[in-house]
Amino acid sequence: MLAPLLIVCVVAFTPENTLTLPRHGLSLRWFKAVFEHPDFVSSFWNSLWLALGSATLSTVLAVPAGLALTRYSFRGRELINALFLSPLIIPHLVLGVALLRLSSLVGAAGSFGFLLLAHALVVTPYVLRLVLASLVGFDRSIEQAALSLGASPWRSFVRVTLPMILPGVSGGWLLAFINSFDEVTLSIFVTSPSTVTLPVRMYMYATESIDPLMAAVSALMVGLTAVAMLVLDRLYGLDKVLVGGHR
Repeated sequence: MLAPLLIVCVVAFTPENTLTLPRHGLSLRWFKAVFEHPDFVSSFWNSLWLALGSATLSTVLAVPAGLALTRYSFRGRELINALFLSPLIIPHLVLGVALLRLSSLVGAAGSFGFLLLAHALVVTPYVLRLVLASLVGFDRSIEQAALSLGASPWRSFVRVTLPMILPGVSGGWLLAFINSFDEVTLSIFVTSPSTVTLPVRMYMYATESIDPLMAAVSALMVGLTAVAMLVLDRLYGLDKVLVGGHR
Protein backbone atom coordinates (compact mmCIF):
# COMPACT_ATOMS: atom_id res chain seq x y z
CA MET A 1 0.00 0.00 0.00
CA LEU A 2 2.89 2.37 0.68
CA ALA A 3 4.83 1.50 -2.48
CA PRO A 4 2.68 3.59 -4.89
CA LEU A 5 2.95 6.60 -2.58
CA LEU A 6 6.70 6.26 -2.37
CA ILE A 7 7.02 5.94 -6.15
CA VAL A 8 4.91 9.07 -6.70
CA CYS A 9 7.06 11.00 -4.21
CA VAL A 10 10.25 9.85 -5.93
CA VAL A 11 8.91 10.73 -9.40
CA ALA A 12 8.18 14.25 -8.13
CA PHE A 13 11.94 14.87 -7.94
CA THR A 14 12.62 13.98 -11.56
CA PRO A 15 14.25 16.64 -13.77
CA GLU A 16 12.59 15.15 -16.86
CA ASN A 17 9.45 16.41 -18.60
CA THR A 18 7.63 13.10 -18.29
CA LEU A 19 6.59 10.80 -15.47
CA THR A 20 9.85 8.91 -15.05
CA LEU A 21 12.04 7.96 -12.13
CA PRO A 22 14.98 10.37 -11.63
CA ARG A 23 17.98 8.60 -13.17
CA HIS A 24 20.24 11.61 -13.62
CA GLY A 25 19.98 13.31 -10.23
CA LEU A 26 17.20 14.94 -8.27
CA SER A 27 15.49 18.23 -9.07
CA LEU A 28 13.00 20.55 -7.36
CA ARG A 29 11.81 22.10 -10.61
CA TRP A 30 8.33 20.61 -10.39
CA PHE A 31 7.83 21.68 -6.79
CA LYS A 32 8.78 25.19 -7.85
CA ALA A 33 6.32 24.92 -10.75
CA VAL A 34 3.50 24.10 -8.32
CA PHE A 35 4.00 27.33 -6.36
CA GLU A 36 4.28 29.28 -9.59
CA HIS A 37 0.94 27.90 -10.76
CA PRO A 38 -1.71 30.31 -9.37
CA ASP A 39 -4.59 27.93 -10.01
CA PHE A 40 -3.09 25.26 -7.77
CA VAL A 41 -2.30 27.75 -5.02
CA SER A 42 -5.83 29.19 -4.98
CA SER A 43 -7.34 25.70 -5.12
CA PHE A 44 -5.21 24.64 -2.15
CA TRP A 45 -6.56 27.50 -0.06
CA ASN A 46 -10.09 26.69 -1.18
CA SER A 47 -9.64 23.08 -0.05
CA LEU A 48 -8.01 24.10 3.23
CA TRP A 49 -10.74 26.53 4.28
CA LEU A 50 -13.42 24.17 3.03
CA ALA A 51 -12.02 21.23 5.02
CA LEU A 52 -11.61 23.34 8.17
CA GLY A 53 -15.14 24.71 7.91
CA SER A 54 -16.88 21.45 7.04
CA ALA A 55 -15.02 19.44 9.71
CA THR A 56 -15.87 22.03 12.36
CA LEU A 57 -19.52 22.29 11.28
CA SER A 58 -19.92 18.51 11.22
CA THR A 59 -18.42 18.29 14.72
CA VAL A 60 -20.84 20.92 16.02
CA LEU A 61 -23.70 18.83 14.63
CA ALA A 62 -22.38 15.40 15.59
CA VAL A 63 -21.63 16.03 19.28
CA PRO A 64 -25.17 17.00 20.37
CA ALA A 65 -26.61 14.37 18.01
CA GLY A 66 -24.39 11.71 19.58
CA LEU A 67 -25.41 12.77 23.08
CA ALA A 68 -29.10 12.61 22.18
CA LEU A 69 -28.84 9.23 20.45
CA THR A 70 -26.94 7.53 23.27
CA ARG A 71 -28.68 9.04 26.30
CA TYR A 72 -32.34 9.33 25.35
CA SER A 73 -34.93 6.90 24.08
CA PHE A 74 -37.50 8.53 21.83
CA ARG A 75 -39.63 7.69 18.84
CA GLY A 76 -37.70 7.87 15.61
CA ARG A 77 -34.26 7.57 17.20
CA GLU A 78 -33.15 4.78 14.87
CA LEU A 79 -34.47 6.72 11.89
CA ILE A 80 -32.47 9.81 12.87
CA ASN A 81 -29.36 7.69 13.41
CA ALA A 82 -29.79 6.11 9.97
CA LEU A 83 -30.35 9.54 8.42
CA PHE A 84 -27.09 10.89 9.87
CA LEU A 85 -25.13 7.84 8.68
CA SER A 86 -26.81 7.54 5.26
CA PRO A 87 -24.10 9.51 3.36
CA LEU A 88 -21.78 6.56 4.03
CA ILE A 89 -23.88 4.22 1.88
CA ILE A 90 -25.11 6.61 -0.82
CA PRO A 91 -22.62 6.92 -3.71
CA HIS A 92 -21.09 10.38 -3.86
CA LEU A 93 -21.89 10.49 -7.58
CA VAL A 94 -25.59 10.28 -6.73
CA LEU A 95 -25.21 12.86 -3.96
CA GLY A 96 -23.33 15.16 -6.32
CA VAL A 97 -26.07 15.09 -8.95
CA ALA A 98 -28.77 15.57 -6.30
CA LEU A 99 -26.95 18.49 -4.67
CA LEU A 100 -26.32 20.08 -8.05
CA ARG A 101 -30.04 20.03 -8.72
CA LEU A 102 -30.78 21.34 -5.22
CA SER A 103 -28.29 24.20 -5.58
CA SER A 104 -29.99 25.24 -8.81
CA LEU A 105 -33.42 25.20 -7.20
CA VAL A 106 -32.38 27.36 -4.23
CA GLY A 107 -30.21 29.71 -6.29
CA ALA A 108 -26.93 28.73 -4.61
CA ALA A 109 -25.18 27.07 -7.53
CA GLY A 110 -21.41 27.51 -7.34
CA SER A 111 -21.41 29.31 -3.98
CA PHE A 112 -18.80 28.47 -1.36
CA GLY A 113 -21.47 28.32 1.34
CA PHE A 114 -23.40 25.58 -0.44
CA LEU A 115 -20.16 23.70 -1.11
CA LEU A 116 -19.39 23.92 2.62
CA LEU A 117 -22.80 22.49 3.53
CA ALA A 118 -22.40 19.71 0.96
CA HIS A 119 -19.05 18.66 2.41
CA ALA A 120 -20.38 18.86 5.97
CA LEU A 121 -23.20 16.53 4.90
CA VAL A 122 -20.85 13.80 3.72
CA VAL A 123 -18.29 14.01 6.53
CA THR A 124 -20.66 14.25 9.51
CA PRO A 125 -21.03 10.42 9.75
CA TYR A 126 -17.29 10.06 10.41
CA VAL A 127 -17.50 12.38 13.39
CA LEU A 128 -20.74 10.88 14.66
CA ARG A 129 -19.44 7.32 14.64
CA LEU A 130 -16.44 8.19 16.78
CA VAL A 131 -18.51 10.36 19.11
CA LEU A 132 -20.96 7.48 19.57
CA ALA A 133 -18.05 5.13 20.27
CA SER A 134 -16.73 7.52 22.93
CA LEU A 135 -20.13 7.80 24.63
CA VAL A 136 -20.81 4.07 24.82
CA GLY A 137 -20.22 3.02 28.41
CA PHE A 138 -19.70 6.60 29.52
CA ASP A 139 -19.97 6.86 33.31
CA ARG A 140 -22.50 9.61 33.97
CA SER A 141 -21.89 9.56 37.72
CA ILE A 142 -19.07 12.08 37.20
CA GLU A 143 -21.49 14.46 35.50
CA GLN A 144 -24.02 13.96 38.27
CA ALA A 145 -21.34 14.73 40.84
CA ALA A 146 -20.54 18.00 39.08
CA LEU A 147 -24.23 18.92 38.95
CA SER A 148 -24.68 18.11 42.63
CA LEU A 149 -21.80 20.46 43.45
CA GLY A 150 -23.56 23.36 41.76
CA ALA A 151 -22.25 23.24 38.20
CA SER A 152 -24.71 24.19 35.48
CA PRO A 153 -25.45 21.62 32.73
CA TRP A 154 -23.39 23.65 30.25
CA ARG A 155 -20.44 23.97 32.64
CA SER A 156 -20.65 20.27 33.41
CA PHE A 157 -20.52 19.47 29.72
CA VAL A 158 -17.57 21.78 29.03
CA ARG A 159 -15.52 20.86 32.10
CA VAL A 160 -16.41 17.17 32.53
CA THR A 161 -18.10 15.51 29.55
CA LEU A 162 -16.24 17.12 26.66
CA PRO A 163 -12.72 16.44 28.03
CA MET A 164 -13.63 12.77 28.52
CA ILE A 165 -14.94 12.29 24.98
CA LEU A 166 -12.38 14.61 23.40
CA PRO A 167 -10.36 11.78 21.79
CA GLY A 168 -13.44 10.68 19.85
CA VAL A 169 -14.38 14.25 18.95
CA SER A 170 -10.88 15.19 17.81
CA GLY A 171 -10.47 11.91 15.94
CA GLY A 172 -13.77 12.44 14.16
CA TRP A 173 -12.80 16.01 13.32
CA LEU A 174 -9.52 14.79 11.86
CA LEU A 175 -11.21 12.13 9.73
CA ALA A 176 -13.77 14.67 8.56
CA PHE A 177 -11.03 17.12 7.62
CA ILE A 178 -9.11 14.50 5.64
CA ASN A 179 -12.19 13.24 3.81
CA SER A 180 -13.34 16.77 2.99
CA PHE A 181 -9.90 17.80 1.74
CA ASP A 182 -9.67 14.71 -0.49
CA GLU A 183 -13.26 14.70 -1.75
CA VAL A 184 -13.40 14.90 -5.54
CA THR A 185 -16.51 13.09 -6.86
CA LEU A 186 -19.04 15.24 -5.03
CA SER A 187 -17.03 18.44 -5.48
CA ILE A 188 -16.96 18.15 -9.26
CA PHE A 189 -20.72 18.75 -9.37
CA VAL A 190 -21.02 21.60 -6.86
CA THR A 191 -17.89 23.68 -7.44
CA SER A 192 -17.62 26.75 -9.64
CA PRO A 193 -14.56 28.32 -11.33
CA SER A 194 -13.97 30.42 -8.19
CA THR A 195 -14.38 27.53 -5.71
CA VAL A 196 -12.47 24.73 -7.43
CA THR A 197 -10.83 22.52 -4.80
CA LEU A 198 -7.35 21.05 -5.09
CA PRO A 199 -8.47 17.45 -5.88
CA VAL A 200 -10.79 18.77 -8.61
CA ARG A 201 -7.99 20.96 -9.96
CA MET A 202 -5.68 17.94 -10.04
CA TYR A 203 -8.33 15.92 -11.87
CA MET A 204 -8.83 18.67 -14.42
CA TYR A 205 -5.09 19.06 -14.96
CA ALA A 206 -4.54 15.29 -15.25
CA THR A 207 -7.02 15.10 -18.13
CA GLU A 208 -4.93 17.61 -20.11
CA SER A 209 -1.33 16.83 -19.18
CA ILE A 210 0.84 13.97 -17.90
CA ASP A 211 3.88 15.92 -16.72
CA PRO A 212 5.35 15.37 -13.21
CA LEU A 213 3.54 18.41 -11.83
CA MET A 214 0.81 16.08 -10.52
CA ALA A 215 3.43 13.97 -8.77
CA ALA A 216 4.83 17.08 -7.08
CA VAL A 217 1.39 18.16 -5.87
CA SER A 218 0.71 14.64 -4.59
CA ALA A 219 4.07 14.53 -2.80
CA LEU A 220 3.31 17.85 -1.11
CA MET A 221 -0.06 16.56 0.06
CA VAL A 222 1.51 13.37 1.40
CA GLY A 223 4.18 15.40 3.17
CA LEU A 224 1.70 17.82 4.75
CA THR A 225 -0.47 14.94 5.93
CA ALA A 226 2.52 13.13 7.43
CA VAL A 227 3.66 16.27 9.26
CA ALA A 228 0.15 16.89 10.60
CA MET A 229 -0.14 13.32 11.85
CA LEU A 230 3.30 13.50 13.45
CA VAL A 231 2.49 16.74 15.26
CA LEU A 232 -0.84 15.32 16.42
CA ASP A 233 0.87 12.19 17.66
CA ARG A 234 3.46 14.21 19.62
CA LEU A 235 0.91 16.55 21.14
CA TYR A 236 -1.93 14.17 21.86
CA GLY A 237 -1.28 10.62 20.67
CA LEU A 238 -2.79 9.02 17.58
CA ASP A 239 -3.88 6.00 19.57
CA LYS A 240 -6.23 8.17 21.64
CA VAL A 241 -7.44 10.18 18.67
CA LEU A 242 -8.15 7.34 16.23
CA VAL A 243 -9.43 4.82 18.74
CA GLY A 244 -11.60 7.41 20.42
CA GLY A 245 -11.14 6.07 23.91
CA HIS A 246 -11.56 7.92 27.16
CA ARG A 247 -8.71 9.83 28.66
